[in-house]
Amino acid sequence: MPEKIALSVVVLTKNEEKRIRACLDSVTWADEIILVDDESTDKTVEIASKFTNRILTWRMDIEGRHRNWAYAQARNLWVLSLDADEIVTPELKEEITRVLSTKPIENGFTIPRRNFIGDYWVKYGGWYPSPQLKLFRKDKFRYEEADVHPRAFMDKPCGHLKGDLIHYSYRNFYDFLLKLNNQTTREANKWKAQGKPMRFYIFLWRTIDRFMRTYVGRKGYKDGYFGFIIAFNAGFYQILSYLKYKELMLLERRKY
Repeated sequence: MPEKIALSVVVLTKNEEKRIRACLDSVTWADEIILVDDESTDKTVEIASKFTNRILTWRMDIEGRHRNWAYAQARNLWVLSLDADEIVTPELKEEITRVLSTKPIENGFTIPRRNFIGDYWVKYGGWYPSPQLKLFRKDKFRYEEADVHPRAFMDKPCGHLKGDLIHYSYRNFYDFLLKLNNQTTREANKWKAQGKPMRFYIFLWRTIDRFMRTYVGRKGYKDGYFGFIIAFNAGFYQILSYLKYKELMLLERRKY
């Protein structure tokens, strides 16, 4: 049996029984797999128990805080952060193994992702290679403690791997729109909590700008109707978040 490498793979889950097996099966070469489960009610934990005995239940509150806590549970210095819909390719596995064996001076590495909607690999519109900071030293890395789109902070230097991570971003367009609805609600709640002033004309401009940058600037049109839907939703995200924010503020004023 090949020797496992000193790497902690941390996977966050919530009702992922259909995808978790493929994710964990792709990282059995790491000497530690940690599953941090957000109170799943399906067979996620049962399936994961065949791959690891380090299964922790922790309810998600603030995404950035949740991730920081999860990484802190790792026994190894180096952490590979995955979501249940991500799969490590053989090429990426070999590259990670080789890089970590050299005791790198970098504190972390970005990894390119092949993002899918269903079984369609989206290659344009900024969706590929779309590198993400996924491999890092846990003592040099942290997330902003924000509930939506938390920023990653890490001391330099940062390296860049070439092997791809497969990311089954959305099962279908229904899933795509469901996540859009969820994320815009969280975005609106974040703005309300921060007390930021919001102006309609700014978000109208952002709506148009995001569509044009995605569809034209980043050549989303080359992905056909997938590219158009992606660009449309990139713009719609802005105006929908604004409308939800205005609704929250209106409800707040009605309390008084």
